[in-house]
Amino acid sequence: MARTIQAALLAVYGGWLLVAYRWHLVDGANLLFHEAGHVFFAWGPPTLRILGGTLGQLFFPIAAGLHFLGRGRVQDAAVCLVWLGENGMNIAVYAADAQAQALPLVGGEIHDWHWLLSRWGLLAHCHGVASAIHALGALAVLAGVGLAMAVAWPRSTEEEAATGAGL
Repeated sequence: MARTIQAALLAVYGGWLLVAYRWHLVDGANLLFHEAGHVFFAWGPPTLRILGGTLGQLFFPIAAGLHFLGRGRVQDAAVCLVWLGENGMNIAVYAADAQAQALPLVGGEIHDWHWLLSRWGLLAHCHGVASAIHALGALAVLAGVGLAMAVAWPRSTEEEAATGAGL
């Protein structure tokens, strides 16, 4: 029953992310992980230091998901996959702002995605880059919700035999 409720709540939250993403429940923690990524990669070359924020945002949901998978807690790993997707959507908002630089910055005057896309010759394509990142985030959200539902409502072998799906 708990898995069913968790999957249903995750589906509602995932739908909210997909339809009305702006800023959501865990964005404060995600910002902390972003800033921690800059600190962690401070030893590296400039590109790695700047990209470190985004890498930090992605590292924590991936690490937590792998932790849960290693313990056989697939439903919890599915939640982490949705969290990863939400981070992708958040990163896409930041990347889309690379030219305008209208978002408030925390801890400095360097806009990570302006810096990165300028160096990579992609600044004029920031909205396309952001759309691709958002699409990957949305896919992660859908995959996480789908995985949670598959765990919550597994098909029995009897159902497969009745529908011929096992053939």
